[in-house]
Amino acid sequence: MSYETLKVSFKDSLCRIAFDRPDVGNAINAPMIRELGHVLEVCAGAEGQDGKPVTVVVIEGGEEVFCAGGDFEAVTENGSAGDPAPLYDLWLKLAQGPFVTVALVKGRVNAGGVGFVAASDIVIAGKTASFSLSELLFGLFPACVLPFLIARIGKQRAHYMTLMTKPVTAADALASGLVDVTADDAEAALRQHLARLRHLGRPAIARYKAYLAGCSGDPVQDRSAALEANRAVFSDPVVLAGIRRYVTDLKFPWEE
Repeated sequence: MSYETLKVSFKDSLCRIAFDRPDVGNAINAPMIRELGHVLEVCAGAEGQDGKPVTVVVIEGGEEVFCAGGDFEAVTENGSAGDPAPLYDLWLKLAQGPFVTVALVKGRVNAGGVGFVAASDIVIAGKTASFSLSELLFGLFPACVLPFLIARIGKQRAHYMTLMTKPVTAADALASGLVDVTADDAEAALRQHLARLRHLGRPAIARYKAYLAGCSGDPVQDRSAALEANRAVFSDPVVLAGIRRYVTDLKFPWEE
């Protein structure tokens, strides 16, 4: 398919999605949300785009701006920001989908753009990237971003970022946990990550992320779910066959 607000490419088990509204700072609008939702549905499908299940989804923006947040022009024209549910559910798909989501950030990120970053499994940022929540300057607050942001960096850091409204540097975002890796060459860092991530199987990713979504981090509270998950993976015949093959042949599951 061709898209109005995105550039999308599939190669083997990788899908790259680039925001493509450069004239408005890749601002989020209803068509973008719909198109992103469609791409992620394809990625979540059993056969992906070309018969190979997608295991890695990369979200990226432009060199100067990753995503400036919601489209204020749409708000002024319509007198309403619209229903927030589709965008929130889109971030849930990124966070919980049966693939690894990587946000590749080379420029400025603001407001709703931070939602895409916080909902991603891995965030790679160029050293000139910046992150901000400007909503309170306009009498708003990032209600839909905060659950994802708090999960990533904790409540107080998210609270401080919301109140201050000023941009956070890539280095500070790395220190807070919003970013996982910073690099002078973000594209090279992505290639290094993909070289490792491409070995992960779709069933393992889906099973792991489903477990992680319900993991509270409290060893007592999580005991039953942890034991159940452990028993399930060690009773999977495909997993056991891969382990036996490694023991006997010293070959990983993806090796011929």
